[in-house]
Amino acid sequence: MIIHKLILQHLAHRDDAEFYVLQAVDALQWLEKQGVVLSPSAQALDLGCGHGIVGAELMKRGCPVTFADEADYLLPHIPKLSFRRVNVDQEDLAMLGRFDLVICSNVYEHLAKPEQFIASIGQLLNPGGWFYLSWTNWLSPWGGHEFSPFHYLGARCGHRVYDRIVRKPRLHTPFVNLFPTQVGRTLKRLRVQPDLTLVKVAARYYPELSFITRIPLLREFLTWNCAVLLRRGF
Repeated sequence: MIIHKLILQHLAHRDDAEFYVLQAVDALQWLEKQGVVLSPSAQALDLGCGHGIVGAELMKRGCPVTFADEADYLLPHIPKLSFRRVNVDQEDLAMLGRFDLVICSNVYEHLAKPEQFIASIGQLLNPGGWFYLSWTNWLSPWGGHEFSPFHYLGARCGHRVYDRIVRKPRLHTPFVNLFPTQVGRTLKRLRVQPDLTLVKVAARYYPELSFITRIPLLREFLTWNCAVLLRRGF
């Protein structure tokens, strides 16, 4: 459980690099507990990589990593030759090739076409490959990101109320670069994908309490960030 560490880190330093390193290390440790082998033989893709923090942690474990995003935001120490430019929401992801492990962290809620993205998952995986997907669902405490908890006033007006009351700049606007997502609806879409098995569903920051992901409605509010592990058949 790292939710308390993340809250303390955010209160002290906001979302600095260490805030995301905590998340990345914890996510990879969770994957290893599920039987995912992180080794030099595992070709990995950090999809929607941002600064590449998750991929950088994979590299420390010896994994060859490809980084992909719409623009190169990689940290200076990450090799630029391993970067591929792609718009996750608009382009054919099959152009990236196939991998043994794909990590897609905190990207899904920013996609206008989530159904198209989910349908493309199998194209990115080698037989027996793993796909780790995590995202902040809309009704969670951080569903509106920086304008939370005003998102509970609705996707159409919550951010506008935030603008009038708080009067601070924000990065996200609903239906522009932040889209309401639901745990239940996403799991339903994932379960019907051919050649993919839904191996595990967890509350990312407190996996010890992952039983809440099996409770309809309640999971939408209490699963702060939902983590899903998928595997392609052999």
